Amino acid sequence: MYNFFIIFFTKVLNLILKLLHKNGGNVLGKIALKMNSDILKYFKVNCPVIAVTATNGKTSTNNCIRYTLSQAGYKVISNSEGNNMKTGILSTLLKASTLSGKIKADFLCFEVDESYVPIIFKDFRLDTLIILNFFRDQLDRNGEVESLILKINDFLKTYTNNLILNNDDPNVSRLGFANPNNSNIYYYHAEPYENATKKIVEAGEGKFCPFCKTRLEYEYYQYSHIGKFKCPNCDFGNNEIYKTATEIDLKKKVFYVEGIPYYMHNNSIYTVYNNLAIISVCSLYQIDVEIIQDSLKNFALDNGRLEETIIKNCPTIINLAKNPTGANVSLRLLNEDILNKDLMFVLNDNIADGFDVSWIWDINFNNLKNVDRIITSGTRAYDIAIRIKTSGFDQNKIFAFLDLDDAIKKLYETNNKKFVIANYTALQPTRKAIFKLK
Repeated sequence: MYNFFIIFFTKVLNLILKLLHKNGGNVLGKIALKMNSDILKYFKVNCPVIAVTATNGKTSTNNCIRYTLSQAGYKVISNSEGNNMKTGILSTLLKASTLSGKIKADFLCFEVDESYVPIIFKDFRLDTLIILNFFRDQLDRNGEVESLILKINDFLKTYTNNLILNNDDPNVSRLGFANPNNSNIYYYHAEPYENATKKIVEAGEGKFCPFCKTRLEYEYYQYSHIGKFKCPNCDFGNNEIYKTATEIDLKKKVFYVEGIPYYMHNNSIYTVYNNLAIISVCSLYQIDVEIIQDSLKNFALDNGRLEETIIKNCPTIINLAKNPTGANVSLRLLNEDILNKDLMFVLNDNIADGFDVSWIWDINFNNLKNVDRIITSGTRAYDIAIRIKTSGFDQNKIFAFLDLDDAIKKLYETNNKKFVIANYTALQPTRKAIFKLK
């Protein structure tokens, strides 16, 4: 009976927040957890629960899965705004449930912070877990990536439901061996795209086999440590593949799976891998191919994740980068564009970003192509400006501004194409300030 009143109270609070035009984010979940730390066990769920976790890409991937399932005619409940820790997911459930805790939906889809997977699904149903990638990220919050992987590995030792894994990330692929009794493991893989390399050119993790400690051998790298690898000693990496992307053409924004073309809204190798995960999970739930094709072609998150727009007649791409790999993927996209452009990098060091910004020294600013100017801003505008200067970029073409509006004004002094990279707390203020000019 106590849980009944908790849900009633949070629903009244949610109504008040709506009247005040407030989202609330994690507030409902925080209150409910303080009132009953075990309230997750109270909810009654009779539909499949899908969770997406990763260092990078979980928001875009989860939202596209939600969109695809909705296009197929299903009722989907999801934390689409990205509140991905326990309180955020609990807030989503509180809003959607009846007073008795029943969730009426065909699917629940959640993006989940990597460190919270073992915490949330200790008490809550999970039918399909998708793991996209693991990179070094926010060391002062998450610690080293290995400690995070081991926590999830421990959770998976008793997990027997669907597990969809990126076979081209050794940090992810290894998790398929956590539970030898789980026969529901599905790996996805991508053949090399035009700019794949024989040697690693960006910061990467997981260079050694997690089982026998032998150095891994790569046939090619797509980006960072993502690519086709195997252990020469124990053959780690040689798994049966569920879905493979072939004939990847980023200029035409298309790749093929089992001979079927999938056109993408964005033209990044990073997007190919996210889309492979989406194809894999939707195939498991027997969603029509035509619906998946339409979703991948048309879905756009439009919240600063590879968002494309036109500002003052200048094509502008805005992207989140909260770690070296995210930044390097953005710079790959920049370098693969033949037009002359200006780059803007906004770097904050607020609590949600992590106070330690030493990760910027693993960003590959060397050999930027057709970049005329670089503008920096954010609380650490001068740190990122110095980092870019030490890479060899002409210091006379680097402009640092602590004031974001001044930085954006400087950015749009030319007619060049614009690439805007911002870290976590900088992203939405930057996006909002840019769109003021539209």
